[in-house]
Amino acid sequence: MTKQFDEISIAKKSLVYFEGKSISRVIEFTDGSKKTIGVILATDYPLKFKTHVVELIEIISGRCEIWIGDDEQGKVLGIGDCLEVPANSYFKIKTDGILDYICHLMKE
Repeated sequence: MTKQFDEISIAKKSLVYFEGKSISRVIEFTDGSKKTIGVILATDYPLKFKTHVVELIEIISGRCEIWIGDDEQGKVLGIGDCLEVPANSYFKIKTDGILDYICHLMKE
């Protein structure tokens, strides 16, 4: 697991969703690749996110349950776990605590 990113630019404006339960920032590398790095706070219900490109979700701290598309069976992820979500799909995510994550946005 990478401890830091070097040679990046960071969007000034944060992305805030679900009344502040999900907050992230877009980071862009010199090679043009992008990631979002953020936090999701505890919720009583899963938060639903749409994807446009393949996304690789990496958990930095905390635990969560993720459902991809219409899957009824969720996957539990913890520190160091990753899960790939297809492009033009969606996922739902729920956590009981604070979840730190990186979402690697894969180039098309």
